Amino acid sequence: MYDIPVENVRNFVLAGHSGSGKTALTDALAFKLGLNDRLGSSANGTSVSDFTEEEKARKISLFSTTFNAKYKSAGGDVYSLFFTDAPGYMDFYGQLRSSCRAADAGILTVDAAGGIQVGTRRAWKCFKQTGLVSRCIVVTGLDKDNTDYLKTVSAIRLAFGIGCIPIAFPNAGRTGLVSVFSGDIPPEYAAAAEEARGQLTERAAESDDELTEKFLLEEKLSQEDTLKGLEKASVTGLFVPVIPVFSLSGVGIDEFLEAIVGYMANPFERIRTDADGNEIDTAVDRPFFGLVWKTVSDSFVGQMNYIRVLSGSLKPDTDVDNPSSGRERVTQLLVPCGKKYTPVDCITTGDIVAIPKLKATKVSDTLCSVGCKLVARPVQFPSPVQFAAVTAASQADDDKLGPALQRLLEQDQTLQLERNVETHETILKGLGDVHLDAAVHLLKQMSNVNVKLSTPRVAYRETVTAVGEGHHKHKKQSGGRGQYGEVYLKVEPLREGDDAWYTNETVGGSIPGNFIPAIEKGVLERMEHGAVAGYPVVGIKVRVYDGSFHDVDSSEIAFKIAGSQALRDGLTKAKPILLEPVMNVRISTPDQFMGAVTGDLTHKRGRILGYETEDDMQVIEAEVPQSELFRYSAELRSMTGGQASFSMSFSRYDTVPSNVAQKVIAESPYKNHTEEEA
Repeated sequence: MYDIPVENVRNFVLAGHSGSGKTALTDALAFKLGLNDRLGSSANGTSVSDFTEEEKARKISLFSTTFNAKYKSAGGDVYSLFFTDAPGYMDFYGQLRSSCRAADAGILTVDAAGGIQVGTRRAWKCFKQTGLVSRCIVVTGLDKDNTDYLKTVSAIRLAFGIGCIPIAFPNAGRTGLVSVFSGDIPPEYAAAAEEARGQLTERAAESDDELTEKFLLEEKLSQEDTLKGLEKASVTGLFVPVIPVFSLSGVGIDEFLEAIVGYMANPFERIRTDADGNEIDTAVDRPFFGLVWKTVSDSFVGQMNYIRVLSGSLKPDTDVDNPSSGRERVTQLLVPCGKKYTPVDCITTGDIVAIPKLKATKVSDTLCSVGCKLVARPVQFPSPVQFAAVTAASQADDDKLGPALQRLLEQDQTLQLERNVETHETILKGLGDVHLDAAVHLLKQMSNVNVKLSTPRVAYRETVTAVGEGHHKHKKQSGGRGQYGEVYLKVEPLREGDDAWYTNETVGGSIPGNFIPAIEKGVLERMEHGAVAGYPVVGIKVRVYDGSFHDVDSSEIAFKIAGSQALRDGLTKAKPILLEPVMNVRISTPDQFMGAVTGDLTHKRGRILGYETEDDMQVIEAEVPQSELFRYSAELRSMTGGQASFSMSFSRYDTVPSNVAQKVIAESPYKNHTEEEA
């Protein structure tokens, strides 16, 4: 694209804790690179990155935003830069995951006032998990009170390793930066700069055999040798440059851009693998191969799929294959730059482009040349932790709700939709309360559908703990042929490994064999609504052992009713209990909040399974009833100041304590099913 060689393409993602200065840095880059005629700001709603009405109102990034610009380096070479501002707020972590898959390098922002926070560690971990070996750390916020560059660098090295080395320092008046190799280092940074030069030399020597030999022979490496070695070291992750930037004044932006083109990996240098784990040949002369990493809905163009080109090249008016859905026609190639798009006539390895009006392509799909058999690894999105029941605000909204929700899910892959057949609710799942609230507003904006969110009902179960005898004689005579069927059965807990939950143990023809299936149907129907609170019955064994019939009046319907009522009778006598879903919960929290978090888990009837330490964070493994977790995302954020995070997965069903069961039974919407039908 733009006749710029792939070696001069840089594709990077900006990530960090919410409020660490990512968007301010993006605005400074956009201004410096001529993408905006003034310096934007999230605070006053002029940011080129946070441009949606929802982002302006909340003053946080909700969506990843990609930009493209040309940059002429100090050496005179022209580069094509693709950079993506990814949200730092934990509810929108899925946007960061997909953005990292589209990038070749990761830029981590660390606020000098806030230090290393949970979002900082989460972004760094995401870089590792998505294969972003080439990384750079930008220290922001040094214009705030009580901030110290050297202390921040020390915290970075402690958290992320000794490979993180400063390459520049603020000058005496903080009006510019001084290179670590300069002879004009301010006195307060002189010792740190000397130490950094030694560390940089070691890292450079490690990256190249020739330089290693020189270093071992105690030959002094020239600055040129060191810079050459550092370029290799940064691509392989041996070296992570650390640089201060003052986004509001623009100080450090030039040095940051030079670090990007000098140290960050180009598309040929990042090793990528396909879905089978095979390394991808990223050459331009290979067949076209691209990953769909993002989908947006544009009010003018419609749905657009963002593609990261992994290999080959593509031109408009070309057919491509989607292994998941079939042939697609590419009519336009649009390079994104914030909310603007520029048509281009060709894209190659490393480029990011938006393709409109594809028929059946979605996030994580592969687009490739016709006949190409490659399939890209899908984007691994985080599992939802916040659930809400969604209902239409009016009948008119209800008619449009289904298609509107589907459109919403196509744009945000971290949202999930589930129809709970037991509670008859439509459940919207996301990564937090802010995520779901933003989704509701987006639904209104995209499809003009108003919905209400409410706490979902818990899908309780019922079972028995003892043996119960059940009996029912169904006899009805109303003129003409009557109805007659009598059933005796036993209900008991189903033993583990016993697959025969229903058995016929009648002897002597007390019940003809052709009526036994009808009894089973009646039993199955009754199991849908138990005897405690009307919830489905699980884990029982039913033995039909006796009964009687009438030569004329007996029928399948009569024995179906008799079987159903006999089971109801048996359930009430078999000491029935209520079961609730229990979730495995994994909470990552700073040490100072351990007491508050564990105390709250105990209050929620949670059971602590164990503790461990991971990346200087305390990790708590616990089992907690699902009914206690519907608001846990917001509660945990409030409890820890947004510094903790959690994930959860279904574990099992367990007995509901009697005091809790009484309340569940009283509020059950299925209580009428526990009463005998007339």
